[in-house]
Amino acid sequence: MRKEEFVRYLEQRGSSPDEREAAIAAIGEFEEFLLRRSETLESATTEAISDYVSELIDKGQNSIECLLALARYAYLINNHALYVYLVGVVGGYTVLPSLAARTAEIAGEATRDTVFAGLKIPPLGSAQNRYPGVTQEMIDRLRSCLPEETCKDILAGNHHQVPVEKFEAYHQAYRESGVDGLLRFRHESLVSDLQAHARNGKPWYEQKITPEVVEFVRRNPEIQAGVRDGNSIFVTKIPYAPTEYLRETDPVLKRYHMCHCPLARASILDESTPVSPLFCYCSGGYEKLAFDVVFGEPVRVTVVNSALAGDLVCRFRIDIPTDVGVR
Repeated sequence: MRKEEFVRYLEQRGSSPDEREAAIAAIGEFEEFLLRRSETLESATTEAISDYVSELIDKGQNSIECLLALARYAYLINNHALYVYLVGVVGGYTVLPSLAARTAEIAGEATRDTVFAGLKIPPLGSAQNRYPGVTQEMIDRLRSCLPEETCKDILAGNHHQVPVEKFEAYHQAYRESGVDGLLRFRHESLVSDLQAHARNGKPWYEQKITPEVVEFVRRNPEIQAGVRDGNSIFVTKIPYAPTEYLRETDPVLKRYHMCHCPLARASILDESTPVSPLFCYCSGGYEKLAFDVVFGEPVRVTVVNSALAGDLVCRFRIDIPTDVGVR
């Protein structure tokens, strides 16, 4: 274990001494597990981490703190496959509880209880293929209680608990340059950020960035930035696995590489557990959040295309508020 380097990394993240000690212990235990398989932390495969997390679940030791420590160490040592797997199995950690809370806020506690009581949510750390069934059951229950527009409103919240402070630079760009200036700023900043990640080899969120990916985004300002058409902004998500997406020719696998959702993407490969594209309004909530902050009010989002609906892209329309001038 690269202990000293990991401690410095955790210190930079603002962790406490107790948190650092627990994280180091978590990595040490995983390292012992790997040694029994003749593997190292650097060479650990997704099969190894899947087996290990299954053991943690069986022992009741699958805490979010442990899984995040493993993910952060994988990021530090550039084990990209390990990092992406771990982020994938914790990526939906806040989503279902957040959906339950928003259901109560919008439709009342009784509706929340009807939708979420008894829902058999897989244990934290479970593989993504455990989630589509429970995700679809939740959608079916929601639809049985509420009109579709209300369901969309519930789904389109900030369910990944993204700090709104993250978008202050966008707000500033909008105040200085208007909507079109904001979108140029978003695109230029994104390309610059991706170029840096292509150079240093570190993941950009879960994405491995190559020069091929940078050029793909550079040529498509709608990707994760937005293009205005009248009083609407269209945003297309960057693929979850962009290099694989760009090289894939099979449409099913291409859709799988497109989809980001840890609670639904496995359904693309398993026709026996489909997830309604209505759930993509959860992703729409993520995409609209920056514009909620920029415009100082909730904006309306519409899912235009999605991998769950059979499309090769996930694309959203953001409606600019009527009292906002565009330039």
